[in-house]
Amino acid sequence: MAFSDKLRSGVVQHVKPLLSDEGWAKLRGLDPTSRTRDVDRMRVQRDEARARAVKAEAINQAPDHTTRRTEASDAADLRSLAGKYRTDKWSHQHRYTPHYARHIGYLRNEPFTLLEVGIGGYARELDGGASLRMWKEFFPRATIVGLDIEDKKFVDEDRIISYQGSQVDPSILDRILADHPDIRVIIDDGSHVNEHVVETFRLLFPRLHPQGHYVIEDTQTAYWPRYGGSPDLLATHTSMALGKRLADDINFQEYTDADHEPTYDQANVVGVHFYHNLIFVDKGSNDEPRTSFPHN
Repeated sequence: MAFSDKLRSGVVQHVKPLLSDEGWAKLRGLDPTSRTRDVDRMRVQRDEARARAVKAEAINQAPDHTTRRTEASDAADLRSLAGKYRTDKWSHQHRYTPHYARHIGYLRNEPFTLLEVGIGGYARELDGGASLRMWKEFFPRATIVGLDIEDKKFVDEDRIISYQGSQVDPSILDRILADHPDIRVIIDDGSHVNEHVVETFRLLFPRLHPQGHYVIEDTQTAYWPRYGGSPDLLATHTSMALGKRLADDINFQEYTDADHEPTYDQANVVGVHFYHNLIFVDKGSNDEPRTSFPHN
């Protein structure tokens, strides 16, 4: 061992234990804050690594976050458009627009056809079409079709087409479907007479796009006798009874009748969503398997 190595070893063995860390650093000619800086630098590097990991996780989850941001943005836009065109889909009476944004906002930039039963304005001259205009602006690539018992031709313009007739007249519905065979969204904002609501669903739902959405507005009339409704919550002929029946239909696979053959609705309804005075029905292939655990 060279003399310098022996000296260094002796100093470390006999002198270092007598000195503070700062004193030992000075003896070695080192900056006493260097160690602190090294520790701080390591901490910064560790925090940066953690931040990168968090960012990477956020990127992996981006579709969910984007969906939520888009839904909120769509809801705000639709509410603003409802005010612009003075439709009651967001008003002192109804709060429908956030639910529309949630369920059909994903179609915003898609080419598709939307049919709304009921154009509004009753028999008043040049009155109605507010929601059709709202839909046209919200869905810039969509064709907006309206059906009303009154003549509403004045609303017709680029991408808005009106038809006159009863919502339960198969001939006018056939004409609309012949002209627009691929309707993706149907909104029943028509007479609100329960018999009409149920019959319109029967006529139109089978002809809706396989992944379409059927919406029934103003279901409060299910409880109002003057609209053919009933205060009896067990009534079977109302718009709400229709929605409740469809909710059961989703689970037809679980019926205990082994010989049960599904109806069209049972085989093609995959979601039913109830809101205040509003029902959304999602169409799709209802082919989920039967639950396997034992049942009575």
